[in-house]
Amino acid sequence: MAEIKRPIGNHGIIGDLRTCALVADDGTIDYFCWPNLDSPSVFTALLDSDEAGVFSLTPDWKACRRQQLYLPDTNILQTRWLAAEGVAEITDYMPICEQEDTKPRIIRRLKMVRGQGRFSLRCAPVHDYARATPKAKLRDNAVLFSAEGQPTLRLTSTVPLSLDRQAAVATFTLQTGEHAEFIFGCAQDDHLDNLQTDICFKETLRYWRNWCHQSNWRGRWQEMVKRSSLTLKLLTSWQHGSIAAAATFGLPEELGGERNWDYRASWIRDASFSVYALMRLGYVDEAKRFTHWVGHCVENSHHDKERLQVMYRLDSGTELHESELTHLSGYGESRPVRIGNDAWRQTQLDIYGELMDAVYLANKYGEAISERGWRNVCSTIDYLCEHWQEPDAGIWEMRGEPQHFLHSRLMCWVALDRALRLGMKRSLPMPYERWDRVRSEIRQEIWQDFWDPELGHFTATRRGKSLDASMLLMPLVRFVGATDPDWLSTLDAIKAKLVRDGMVWRYDREETPADALSGREGSFVACSFWYVECLARAGRVEEAHFEFEKLLSYANPLGLYAEEFDFHGFALGNFPQALSHLALISAAFFLNRKLDGDDPQWQP
Repeated sequence: MAEIKRPIGNHGIIGDLRTCALVADDGTIDYFCWPNLDSPSVFTALLDSDEAGVFSLTPDWKACRRQQLYLPDTNILQTRWLAAEGVAEITDYMPICEQEDTKPRIIRRLKMVRGQGRFSLRCAPVHDYARATPKAKLRDNAVLFSAEGQPTLRLTSTVPLSLDRQAAVATFTLQTGEHAEFIFGCAQDDHLDNLQTDICFKETLRYWRNWCHQSNWRGRWQEMVKRSSLTLKLLTSWQHGSIAAAATFGLPEELGGERNWDYRASWIRDASFSVYALMRLGYVDEAKRFTHWVGHCVENSHHDKERLQVMYRLDSGTELHESELTHLSGYGESRPVRIGNDAWRQTQLDIYGELMDAVYLANKYGEAISERGWRNVCSTIDYLCEHWQEPDAGIWEMRGEPQHFLHSRLMCWVALDRALRLGMKRSLPMPYERWDRVRSEIRQEIWQDFWDPELGHFTATRRGKSLDASMLLMPLVRFVGATDPDWLSTLDAIKAKLVRDGMVWRYDREETPADALSGREGSFVACSFWYVECLARAGRVEEAHFEFEKLLSYANPLGLYAEEFDFHGFALGNFPQALSHLALISAAFFLNRKLDGDDPQWQP
């Protein structure tokens, strides 16, 4: 396995509500898609070598301490170096894109805080996932980067630039108090010509702080909850209202393995978690816009409206064809590197429950459902009444033979339950008797066919023996009481089988034939926070508190989480992961109230 130059967790993220860039703690931008989050990448070194596109800016110091931090209440990132020669810092940010004609741009401001430093810059974008042949041209102390069939990009600078093959390079020295600025963006963007960025910085600072101060969170873990909400906002599309599952593609669930997926899309599954978290924190507008985006997805479905897709493009488009980038060596030689995601073709019946949970929450805390929206609900639930007994790929998008999964049955029950509750709450017309009968049938089947009396716990598949961490959602969606003895025995079985120092594996691969891929994966961050919430709901508050604190310690220094943890608690998988931060917010909300001595009312 190749040496990993910049580990996943050694990154911060910046963005403009249209796209995001990852900045490593050595001052290197090694991942950036332009102009949109799901556009082809122009810096792809994270998934290969620096030859795949990189923007590095570092001091020529042999021994120094590196650290990263965000300016308080913002997504403006500082990377700092502390050495005997002095102290230097880069401030990285992207001005907010809130107009259709705004072009994304990265602004990097390097400052010599103390002492003297000699610095090296290298900016070498490679268009189209590093597949294009780059051409660099020096013009008026700016460098233009072009490739056939690709948009031309430009780097402007306050220090002289030169060319080294197809890269912009510079070597310069700064004294105490001096600074240098660099702007990277579209060649046709007039903003790149204005290197006096003080006003732009103040506007970006003001935007993030104004947004952050809308939060009504006053409980414990202020900084972690705040960072999670700011991360979710970065993954939100200003134009469409969608929330990307993660900022990246191709980062592995196992080093050297094949479990490398593209998460630059929005999953229906995350809908209820997103609506819940955003509304609970006071971000009602974002929750409404996301709910409206989900509605567009239903209307745009590749199949009949009643048959939902698992995921959609950020613009609510339906097709996400999967392909492999065979020219990339992969992070830590983890191949293949994939773009697109063929899971959009799968049948996953649980998404109906997540969709209806989101619709129910939006009605409970926001605006009433429209007449057209209710008609869509009715046709969707009618479809589900006919198909809930079918096998599917399950929540974890298994690529083997379809199975009868407990989680899929559970969320079919949620779909019927929330539709019935919403219809009664709003006095809406519906086939009550049919929906109620099907809801009861699903409940009966779960207790009959997914409960093993010999083992004394629920099982992941119908009449199976294995466990699955998605079962942790059973009390969270109010299917079973959080202190029901049968549920508590299931929780203890999950603890014994799938939990390691608070980190929870999704399932045991050897007991899960539907997982047709080779290798294994790390423990799943979202499941780990679900486990904490289940402990708290079960009244095991002290245990939940301690496990929660351990999970917080596994975040990277900036408070960011990837999709998974490795055996050492370090980041694995795409980064940062929305579902991880959504689950953190949910667990923090419930645990905080328990520690305050409150008895929270029902919540998803």
